[in-house]
Parts: sequence; C-alpha cells; structure tokens
Amino acid sequence: MGKVSELSMLTLELRKCGETLVDISQELAEMFSGSDVEKQPAKKKIAKETKPQEEKALTLEDVRAICADKSRNGFTEEVKEILTKHGAEKLSSVDPAEYKALLAEVEVLGNAE
Repeated sequence: MGKVSELSMLTLELRKCGETLVDISQELAEMFSGSDVEKQPAKKKIAKETKPQEEKALTLEDVRAICADKSRNGFTEEVKEILTKHGAEKLSSVDPAEYKALLAEVEVLGNAE
C-alpha cells in the first residue's frame, strides 16, 4: 500500500476514533449530570456507538490520491488499464460505485514481488 493510501486510511481511522471519544465524553457528562433514570439508556447508547461503524464512502479525492501515488511509482499504464476496465478514460468519469473495486485493483500494483 502506498504512503498516500496508508495516510488516507489512517486519517479516516483517527477521525472515527475522535468522533467516538467525543460521543463517549458527551454520554459520560450526561450520565453524571442527570438523574439515575438516565444512566441505563446512556450505557446502551455508548455500547451501540462503540460497535464498528460502516466504512465511509470513498470520494474521488481519496481514489485520486491513491492512483496518483501508484502512477508516481511507475504504474501509470497499469492504472490507465484499470480505469479502462472500469469503463472510463479518466478517473473523473468512473462511477463512484466502482471506486472500491477499482482501488482494490490499484492498491496491489507493485506488491506482487
């Protein structure tokens, strides 16, 4: 996985962790400032929010960063072939529903050593 791709994924994970911490701190503040009746629902809500969340939808910018990294590493032709395979001549023409599959193919470029 390229450095840009890894950084992008780490940034997303860090953002999710931060959001979870903010939610937990808000729940704790409500729990200790409210009455005993509020404690039980707060516990359930915290447990619910700490479950793994759905993956955030990939954006064109996310995909572009990873493709650009692979291209800089000498895989320009391969990236173009993958774009063509997904029905586009340029990245902005790729259907967003194809981003995940496209990235799966792009990210393995150069890893088969």
